[in-house]
Amino acid sequence: MTNNTASVITRLSPAKINLFLHITAKRADGYHDLQTVFRLLNWGDYLHFSVTDKVITTLDTIADNNSAVDINILCGQLLTLVGAEAITTSIEDNLIFKAASALLAAAIDSNKLPEQLPQVEVTLDKHLPMGAGLGGGSSNAATTLMTLNEIWQLNFTQNELIKIGAAIGADVPIFIFGQDAIAMGIGEQLTAIDLPDQHYLVLTPDAHVNTAELFAHPKLQRDINTLSIETIKNHSNDYVQHLNTPYHNVFTPVVTSLAPAVSEALHYLQELESEALGTARMTGSGSAVFLPLDASVTNDKTLLAKWINDAPCAGHVVGSLY
Repeated sequence: MTNNTASVITRLSPAKINLFLHITAKRADGYHDLQTVFRLLNWGDYLHFSVTDKVITTLDTIADNNSAVDINILCGQLLTLVGAEAITTSIEDNLIFKAASALLAAAIDSNKLPEQLPQVEVTLDKHLPMGAGLGGGSSNAATTLMTLNEIWQLNFTQNELIKIGAAIGADVPIFIFGQDAIAMGIGEQLTAIDLPDQHYLVLTPDAHVNTAELFAHPKLQRDINTLSIETIKNHSNDYVQHLNTPYHNVFTPVVTSLAPAVSEALHYLQELESEALGTARMTGSGSAVFLPLDASVTNDKTLLAKWINDAPCAGHVVGSLY
C-alpha cells in the first residue's frame, strides 16, 4: 500500500540474547520468576513508520465505553501494516498491532488521547526468525510503542511504556529499556549493566518448541538460587565470554532433547569453542544458539566465513548494540 507521506521514520528493532537464564520460582499467577542478563545486538528487523497526510478524529471512532473492540477499530483506522501479513493469521494477533492498541488504550485511560492523530503506515522488514529466542516480535512491539508515542506525542515516560509493554509480553520491556540489563521478575525488573563490546556467531536452526510446553516440562529446573544484583554485576566474567557454574540456561537440556536441530547446532558451536575462546550456549527458550568470539578471531573474515559455511543451519556474525 502506498500513501502520500509527510515523513518516514526508520528504526532498528534489535535482537537480544540471554547470556544466561535461570528460573528461581513458579509464581501464584502461573508465571515464573527468572534471572537473566539481556544483551542487545546490532542485528534485527527494521520498522518503517510513514506518517501520512490523513488525520483521524479519534473521538468520532471510539464509543463511550472504550471497549477493546472500539480500541481495535481506532487502531485499525490509525495504523496500516505492510509486510506483516504472513506472521499472524489475524491482524489483532500481530504484536505491532497489539502494541498500538495497548498504547491507545493507555492514552484513553490516562486522558492523554488527542482529538486528532495522524494515520501511520508501518512497514516491517523482517530479518529475525520467529520462535528463535531472539525476541523479534517483542522487539517489534517495543519499537512500535516508542515510535508511536513519539509520532502521536502522547508523552508517556519510559517507565510508563515499560508497564504497557510488560502486559504485551515478558520480553518487551528490555527493548524499551534500551540497554544491556540484569532482569528479574518475569523480565520487567531491569537494572542496567555495563558489558564489554562483543561479537557472536549466531546460528538459527529451523526448529521451534512451544514455549508453554517448555515451561510445563517436568525436567525444567525451576528452583535456581536467586543471585543478588551485585553478585551478577561483579561476576560478569563467569557468563560474558565463558559460562561457568552457577550460570547456565535452564531450557538448554529440555530444548536439545526435544529439538534435534538445536542440539546439532549447539554441538557444532561447541566444537569451535577452543578457537573462539568462548562458551557456546542457547538464548532464551531457543531455538537460536550463539558463541561469543574472542577479539583474536573477530577480524578473521575468512575463518568466520568458513564457520558459517560449514554450519548445519543459517549463521550470522553480529555485534553487541552498546
